[in-house]
Amino acid sequence: MQQPSLSAEHHTAFAFKPRLRAAGIHLVLSVLVAIATALLVFSFWYPWPYNELSGGRELFRLVVAVDIVLGPLLTFIVFQRSKPRAELRRDLAVIVALQLAGLAYGLWTVHQARPVHLVFEYDRFRVVHQVDIPRELEAAVPPGIPLAPLGGPTPLVLRPFRDAAEQGEYTMAALQGLQVSMRPELWQPYEVGTARVLQAARPVSQLKQRFPQQGAAIDAALSQAGRDAAGTVYLPLIARQAVAWTVLLDAKSAEIVGYVPLDSF
Repeated sequence: MQQPSLSAEHHTAFAFKPRLRAAGIHLVLSVLVAIATALLVFSFWYPWPYNELSGGRELFRLVVAVDIVLGPLLTFIVFQRSKPRAELRRDLAVIVALQLAGLAYGLWTVHQARPVHLVFEYDRFRVVHQVDIPRELEAAVPPGIPLAPLGGPTPLVLRPFRDAAEQGEYTMAALQGLQVSMRPELWQPYEVGTARVLQAARPVSQLKQRFPQQGAAIDAALSQAGRDAAGTVYLPLIARQAVAWTVLLDAKSAEIVGYVPLDSF
C-alpha cells in the first residue's frame, strides 16, 4: 500500500522541477528586461531628482513588479512536459504576449506621467508633467519650445501678465487646478527670464539661517554642485502631490545647479 504513495510523490516531484526551472528562466529574462527599461526611464524620463519629485520611482516599481510576477507565475502554472510541443509553445507565446502588452501599457503610462518642463512661476519653480498640459492648449506652444521633450525636463519661464485682468483670469483658473505653469501660451525660453529669476531668488545664506537643522543637507548639495553659498541663490520648487523641494541657482547666471529635499516656502 505504500509503494503507490511513494510513486505518486516521485511523480509529483518530477513534474514540479521542470515547472520551477521554466519559471526561473522566465524570471531571469523578466528581470533583465526590467533592468533595461529602468535605464530608459531613469536616464531619460525621470532623471534625479524627478524620480522622487514626480513619483516616477513608485510608478515604475508597480509596473515592473506586476510584470515580473505575472509572466513567471503563469509559466509555472501552464508548463507541462506532457503537453504536445506545439501546444506548449502556443501557451508560452500567449504568456509572453500578455506580459509584453502589460509592460508596454505600463511604460506608456509612465511616459505620459513624466516631467517635461521645470517652469519658473514668478516666485517659484514648478514641475510640469505631460499629463498636466490640457490637450486643448497644446497648439498654443510657442515656436521653438517642445511640448514634451523626450529627455529630462526643460527649464522655462512664464511671460509677465499683460494686465491685471489677465492676471485675475489666470489666477482664478489656477485656484480651480489649472496652474499657470501648465499653460503653454505663457511659456518662454529660460534665458529670456533669467533676470526675473534672479530678482525673485534669495541667497543660500538666508536659507541656512531659516533652516539651521538642514545645514548639512544644504552644504552637501552645494558640495555636490561644486558651489559655495556666497555664489548661490535659491527658490522653492513644487512638484506633484504638493511635494516641495528647493532649487539652487548660480547667483549670476540663474543656471540650475542643484536641488535640496527641503520645503523652503
